[in-house]
Amino acid sequence: MKQSIFTFLSIIFAVSAIAAQEPTVNMSLAKGYLLGPGDEVTVKVLGEPQFDFVATIDENGAIEVPFFEQPIIAKCKTERELRTEVATLLGKYLRSPQMSLRITDRKSRPPATIYGEVRTPQQVVMMRRATLVELLAFSGGVTEDAGGVIQIFRTQPPMCSDTGSDNYWASTSGDPLDVPSRTYSLSSVQMGREDANPEVVPGDVIVVHKASPVYITGEVAQPQGIYLKERGLTLTEAIAKVGGVRRESRTKEIKIYRQKPNSKDREIIAVNYDLIKRGEQKDVVLEPYDIVEVDKAKDSIAQTILKVAVGAGRSVVSSVSGGVGYRILY
Repeated sequence: MKQSIFTFLSIIFAVSAIAAQEPTVNMSLAKGYLLGPGDEVTVKVLGEPQFDFVATIDENGAIEVPFFEQPIIAKCKTERELRTEVATLLGKYLRSPQMSLRITDRKSRPPATIYGEVRTPQQVVMMRRATLVELLAFSGGVTEDAGGVIQIFRTQPPMCSDTGSDNYWASTSGDPLDVPSRTYSLSSVQMGREDANPEVVPGDVIVVHKASPVYITGEVAQPQGIYLKERGLTLTEAIAKVGGVRRESRTKEIKIYRQKPNSKDREIIAVNYDLIKRGEQKDVVLEPYDIVEVDKAKDSIAQTILKVAVGAGRSVVSSVSGGVGYRILY
């Protein structure tokens, strides 16, 4: 699923708010950390201070080593791999060099962000590989208002990944302003399906969407909106959630106002609730933003005559009392 950059701007604003309110969280130690442009490494050689150096990996992924004309590539290497390569170079001048190499500053990766319907929205510094399930758990899990969709926006391609992964997230529209994204079913994630637990990379923005509402109005006990969860919601379940219908409701024809695809207009679906309760008609599965209206039943002829009579009697009493004086007895 592709999103326009203009739609994505709202996500960026939300991410900025999270960054201002929530502390950055370090997921792990540097085990398995792959170096990238902007990272700083510090090398110290025992007894040979002239070979000590501090280097920042440049945009090409390389660092300069003292006394060597050619830079060496540090990008996508671990601390141990780079240490071995630098030691090999120094071995050309020193016999069995005793050296240390440490990553002293990590600036190559932006944090991943998880927000929406999670208990602790936050930014996470990715010091190792992590999956969607790990970050959901790290953020306290989803809230009760979470819907059935989790969306991951890939703001930048992974720095150190295989070709297949890059192609999977490549834009298919050809528009450079598009931000690649993927959607995953919350139930599939909770069931532990492998295809619903992707690897999250630095810069990813994970959005747990809120459930879409449906609205129940009219002659029901508690007219209100109800969140539509992933498993779905039928008309019978929705009416039960609002306390049922009132005695004077018209249950033979409940109206559902449903938005037409790609339009602001709504179609009207008439449903016989009595037949559904008797099992003679299939229950209706509600869709996001449906409006269910339960009308008031029309009065019978006897009820209409009674109301007219009562109303006439009240008017007579009112007119008589209006023309008669009154006194107050103390």
